[in-house]
Amino acid sequence: MELRADVVLAILGMAAATYLCRAGGYAVLRALRPPPFLARLLQYLPGCIFVAYIMPGIALGGVGVWVAAVATLLVQWRTGNFAASAVAGVSALWLIRGLG
Repeated sequence: MELRADVVLAILGMAAATYLCRAGGYAVLRALRPPPFLARLLQYLPGCIFVAYIMPGIALGGVGVWVAAVATLLVQWRTGNFAASAVAGVSALWLIRGLG
């Protein structure tokens, strides 16, 4: 296998661009001191992005996926433990598909 310089440079360039985008965002927010409303909004952003990724799959998944999603939400709501809610959702879907 040959190690090509252009490929290595492309990978390093993409890694640097990714790092600079993430670090730059943190640096800008730290320097600008966003107002309290924006700071609270940004705390919830990762959850919103996660929901945007999974909702199309849940919407098209059928009854079994909906039941597993509800099981996941209930366990997360009652325990506040992400690992337990993920296990509950996967287990519920496994059981439903195994029984069906």
